Amino acid sequence: MKPYRRRASTLSVRRTLRRRGAQPKVVALGGGMGLSASLAALRRITGDLTAVVTVADDGGSSGRLREELGVLPPGDLRKALAALCGDDDWGQTWARVIQHRFQSKGEMGGHAVGNLLIVALWEQLGDPVQALDLVGRLLGAQGRVLPMSAVPLELQALVRGHDPERPDDVDTVRGQATVALTPGEVQSVHLVPNDPPAVPEAVAAVLDADWVVLGPGSWFSSVIPHLLVPELLDALAETKARKVLSLNLAPQPGETEGFSPQRHLEVLGRHAPKLALDVVLADEAAVPDRESLADAAKRLGAAVELAPVARPDGSAKHDPELLAAAYDRIFRMHGRIGPWR
Repeated sequence: MKPYRRRASTLSVRRTLRRRGAQPKVVALGGGMGLSASLAALRRITGDLTAVVTVADDGGSSGRLREELGVLPPGDLRKALAALCGDDDWGQTWARVIQHRFQSKGEMGGHAVGNLLIVALWEQLGDPVQALDLVGRLLGAQGRVLPMSAVPLELQALVRGHDPERPDDVDTVRGQATVALTPGEVQSVHLVPNDPPAVPEAVAAVLDADWVVLGPGSWFSSVIPHLLVPELLDALAETKARKVLSLNLAPQPGETEGFSPQRHLEVLGRHAPKLALDVVLADEAAVPDRESLADAAKRLGAAVELAPVARPDGSAKHDPELLAAAYDRIFRMHGRIGPWR
C-alpha cells in the first residue's frame, strides 16, 4: 500500500496510451457527482469509456419530470454526459448549456436544459439508449452513457433511528432524495421493483470490459443500487474484467455519517456477498487506519491502493488529473485483460 505521489498531466497520460497502441475498455458505474468525478478522470486516459448510471432519482427537476411524464429520471444521465464533454470550446460550451437551470418562480424554474433535451428525445425516438447516444454525439462526448435499467426505480432503505424519538426502531424510508439525507443509520437498501431488468447494452459493456470502476459517490443511493439489479450483478460476477472500487473522500452527511473507509466496504459486501473486487482505491489522507481497510478489502478479494486524489484546496472533491493518474497506475500495475495489453 505505498502512497502514490506523481501528478501526471492529461497530455502525458494520453501520449503513454498512444505509445501502447491501444486503450482499455472501461465501464464506470454510479450516479451523481461521484460518477461525474470518475468520468472526468477516466476520459483523460481512455477513449473507450461507458458510464452505467443509476435511475432511482426522484428529487428536483428529475423527480418532477419523472412524476409528470413517467420517464426515467434524466438528471444523473445528464451529469454523466456533461462530465464526458471535451475540454475544447465545443465541449465546454455544451457542458455549460446542458447543466444550465432556468431561474424563475414558474413551472420552468429549476429545470435543467439537458433534462428537457434528453426527455424530448426519449419521446421522439421511444428508445432511451438511442436517445442518449444521439445526445452524446451532439455534445461530442468522449464516451457512452447508459441507464442501468430501462424502468424508473424507487430506492427504499431500512433506517434505524430515523425518528429521533424512537432511536432503536427501524423504519422504511422511501425515495433516493430522502435516503440521501436521512437522519439515523441506514441498515440496508433495496429497489422497487426488486428485480428490475438491466439495459442489455449495459450488461454487454460490463461483460466486454477490461476494467469496471465502481464509485465514488453516495454509497447507498448511487453506488450500491447497481448491485441490486440481478442481471447487472450477474454480469459483474461473470466478467473477466478487473474491478476497482473508488472510495469517497469523506463520509456523506445523512446516509454514511460516521462511516470509516472500511465500513463502506463492509456494507457493500453485505449487499452483494458474492461480488469480488480486485482493487480498492482510497485517498491516502482519508484513511486513518490502513490495516483495517486492508483487512476489509482482503475479504472482498481486493488489494488497497492509496493515492493523493483530492483537490489541493482541501475540499472533499476529487481532482480529475490526480484521479486519472491513480486509475492509470492501477490499470498498468494490476494486470490487463483485453487486447489493449
